[in-house]
Amino acid sequence: MSENYPVTVEVRRPDGSVEHVRVGTATKAAAGFQVSFFPMSISTSGEPVSAAPRAARSSGGGGGGDEPTVFPPYGRAKGMPIRGASTNDLEFYANGSRRSLADPSKSRWHDKERVMLAAIEAELARQRDGDGGAPSDDGIPPPGDEDAPF
Repeated sequence: MSENYPVTVEVRRPDGSVEHVRVGTATKAAAGFQVSFFPMSISTSGEPVSAAPRAARSSGGGGGGDEPTVFPPYGRAKGMPIRGASTNDLEFYANGSRRSLADPSKSRWHDKERVMLAAIEAELARQRDGDGGAPSDDGIPPPGDEDAPF
């Protein structure tokens, strides 16, 4: 089985914030890596394509009504952007949120999990509807239960 890794670029915003944007996937090969890039474009206006507020861009999860833009800090894609993620990664984190929501002992985090699940389901719907972005499945097998935080 080959090893796959997300390929990202670090984007520094004028306000000083940093966003890691996934641009492809690197697959371990015999003599190094084979890199596959997602479709990309360059803005000629110099303005970000998405004018999302800074708090929403940097948020890791719920609270305060901000929709999270990155995965939680566990699993293979921890901290990576939700937008453009593979279907396998989206389903893995959605299932983690559903498990947390089904566990009454984790009610303290249910609001945050509901917001995370909504963001993930919105990305799955966007990819299903063909709204551009990354391929819906990059061939990476889904992570196992050992990647879950519970």
